Amino acid sequence: MQSMMELLEVSPVVAAIKDEKGLTRALESDCHVIFILYGTICNIGAITEKIADAGKVPIVHADLINGLSMKDVAIDFIRDNTKAQGIISTKPMLVKRAKELGLLAVQRSFIIDSMALDNMKKQLEAFEPDAIEIMPGVMPRIIRQIRSQTKTAIIAGGLLTDKKDVMAALEAGADAVSTTSVPLWSV
Repeated sequence: MQSMMELLEVSPVVAAIKDEKGLTRALESDCHVIFILYGTICNIGAITEKIADAGKVPIVHADLINGLSMKDVAIDFIRDNTKAQGIISTKPMLVKRAKELGLLAVQRSFIIDSMALDNMKKQLEAFEPDAIEIMPGVMPRIIRQIRSQTKTAIIAGGLLTDKKDVMAALEAGADAVSTTSVPLWSV
C-alpha cells in the first residue's frame, strides 16, 4: 500500500463524495483518492468495492457511516468488511486504531479558534496520523503555520469554491485538497 504522501502526490485533488451521484462522477474523474462521506454498515462494503475495482483508493469517513459506533470496533469492521484503504475521523482514538490495523489514518480537524489549533497540534504529536484534514480549507495563513510545524500530510477541505481557493491552499503548503465540488475535481 502506498503512503498517504505518495497518494497525494499522484492525486492532489481528492474527490469527496456524499451520495451515489457523487460516487458515479468520482469514478469517472481523474481523482485517484476518494473520501466517502456517506453510507451505512449495510452498503459501505459495496461502495468501497466499486471504488477499489475502478483502481482508486477508498477512504471512509468513519464518523459519517450510519450504524457504526465511535469505538475501536468500528475501525475493525471497516478493515474486515470493506475494501477501504483508510479512514477519516475527528476522533483521535479511531485514528490511532486505524494506524494499529495498518489502514491509512486521516485526522479531520475543524480549526475554529486558537484553542482548536493548539488541540490539533497535540493530537498530531500524540496519534501521528498519516494526514490531517484541516477544515475549512480556505485558511492559507493557518495552513502555512501548520506546514512549518509538521511533516504530516496536510489536506485542506471545506468551503473551497473555485480554482483560486485550490491553488491558494496548495501554495500555502497543503499537499492536497478534498472537495465535494465536482468541477474542482479536474483542477
